[in-house]
Amino acid sequence: MSVWAAEEVIRRSVRLCRPVHQQLSLLVSTSTFTPSARQKLTHIQKQSHRREAWCLVSSARFYSQERNVTDEPKETDVENNAVTEQRQWQSPFLKHLLRCGSPSDVLDLTRLYSPTSREVSSSLMHMWVVAKKMSEDQRRYELQLMFEHPAFDELLQKAMRSFSLMRHEDMAYTLLSMVNLGVPQRSRVIQTSLRTVQEKLNDFDEKCLSILASCLEHMEDSPNVDAMKAGMRLVVEERLSGIKNVVTLQTIMRLLGKDAPKELKWKLEKKALSMTEQFSVPNAQCMISTLVTMGFYSKPLLDVCSRKISENLHGIPFSRLLKLLQAYKELLHRDFHLLTAVSDYIASTMDIWTNKQLLLLLSVFESLAFCPTAVMDAYADKVIADPDMLTLKDVLCVLKVFSSLNHDLRRQRQPFLDGLSRALDSYLPRMSAFALLKSVYFFCLLGHFPSAPLEKLLQGSSLQQLTGSRLLKSRERMLHTVDLCLRLDRPPLPQPLTFPSSVLDVPSPSRSSLHPWLLEGLQRLLEGRDHVTLQHAVVEEDVYLIDAVITRPVGGADGAERRPPAESSQRIAVIHAAPSKFCFGSSNPRGPLALKIRHLEVLGYRPVLVSEQELQSVSEEQRTDFLRERIFPEHLRSERRAEAEPAGC
Repeated sequence: MSVWAAEEVIRRSVRLCRPVHQQLSLLVSTSTFTPSARQKLTHIQKQSHRREAWCLVSSARFYSQERNVTDEPKETDVENNAVTEQRQWQSPFLKHLLRCGSPSDVLDLTRLYSPTSREVSSSLMHMWVVAKKMSEDQRRYELQLMFEHPAFDELLQKAMRSFSLMRHEDMAYTLLSMVNLGVPQRSRVIQTSLRTVQEKLNDFDEKCLSILASCLEHMEDSPNVDAMKAGMRLVVEERLSGIKNVVTLQTIMRLLGKDAPKELKWKLEKKALSMTEQFSVPNAQCMISTLVTMGFYSKPLLDVCSRKISENLHGIPFSRLLKLLQAYKELLHRDFHLLTAVSDYIASTMDIWTNKQLLLLLSVFESLAFCPTAVMDAYADKVIADPDMLTLKDVLCVLKVFSSLNHDLRRQRQPFLDGLSRALDSYLPRMSAFALLKSVYFFCLLGHFPSAPLEKLLQGSSLQQLTGSRLLKSRERMLHTVDLCLRLDRPPLPQPLTFPSSVLDVPSPSRSSLHPWLLEGLQRLLEGRDHVTLQHAVVEEDVYLIDAVITRPVGGADGAERRPPAESSQRIAVIHAAPSKFCFGSSNPRGPLALKIRHLEVLGYRPVLVSEQELQSVSEEQRTDFLRERIFPEHLRSERRAEAEPAGC
């Protein structure tokens, strides 16, 4: 053996056995990082030392049970690696490899030939490529055969011995393939590969970093993985300006995840915004899901991606469209233009969607508090045409969405509700008490009162199931709402239905002080009006809290004297509502608020809604005029009429 070869074997042996904290020391000493980055790596080294990473790695066995396995490269590997790499393109191995249709075929091939380090990497990669194209059941069976194949153990031994001799790209692909194939992540071959990559990390180019990030993204936490992620973070921070590929940037962003410092997230955001001209539609979709993975809200990026997607909706499959809407929900972000475009697109292609897909999309829209008018009108037509297509789960979903979003179906309303009632009646014999309560509650929000579900709900057995155990807040609220609707709406039923007094407790409405801006505006508005009174926090039916009640005489003082007391005054209920009480992007109140307005009208009030956004959008000087226009619109009409009349001679 030559002196050079002996020294090389010793050097590589020492390196492969070196603990994680010593490897990081080598990484620091050989890196081209700035002093600040070198200090950060030193800090990671100390943390790794505290965790005693070597104890864990040494206890993690190699996949093989053989005792003579070593992770050191053989002397012949060191001396002949260059020759074998040159000969690999002349070898028939790669030609035969492309014909292999299963992992077992690849393993059989490795027993016929002695693969080089490059061919070992190609073999593992090809095994994963063919496996992921299989069905789930077939892939599970083939991977089981792979683990039982005697050549698999031999291939992993060769991978561990030759890993340090591979090109950087082959290293990344080899590690990714082993992890995807299900090789135990605590095994010796995986941990050895991770430690070797740690040493080479500074030399990895953009593509190799992207492959490595894809691999680490799905690996379990361990000292070596944590150290690798910390090193990746430093490398990315140093090389961020040089990244040119959008997919690489997104892969690294997902790897860094929620634990990335805010400063680094802002740098990544700035880099992504500089690359927006390169975004394709899949890039835009992936960027939104990447922001979810990072737990990072970036309105500029979301706006760019939303605009790109809304202009290219045709051809986006259902799964991606659903994930897009779910990502908006997780990020607490809504783009009115995109949501409207998605709604119009779904409505125009209604025939290509299954009923299950439409209901999933409607549910996500409802969770976003967005009313997809076009989709709801088109889906109502489907229900009217064939209500029997709905399962019980479908009926409950449709009732929840339509009652929550309070969409006005106009002429479709009654046929639609009758169709839902007919579909629900067919499931009454086998419905649970809670499902029955939910369906009746949703119908009450819609102002529809089917007799059969109501009669079954008020039977003693159903109420006993609902109230026999501890009554949950949600069920208590639903029961009170149904009782209130029966008393105030007084629906025309075959027989009068009421709740037993023993079932319901008296609810306690939430008390809240009147918004100071609204109070100040109302006081200014009513200055000088002697016959007008203002009350705060008025409660009706022990449930409905009214922020302010303005009472004024009707038709002047003389007219008030000739009217009965109940008709001589008008009560205006001013309701200050948060944005969440309205459908997004509109002034349409959602289900519970719409029910409150309906019942206040039954009780003789004229409800006036003042949204929080509207109140904040006007200045202090304009606030009085804004409230006057809302509360006393007849004064504004008379003023405009007077302005329109020609002046007298």
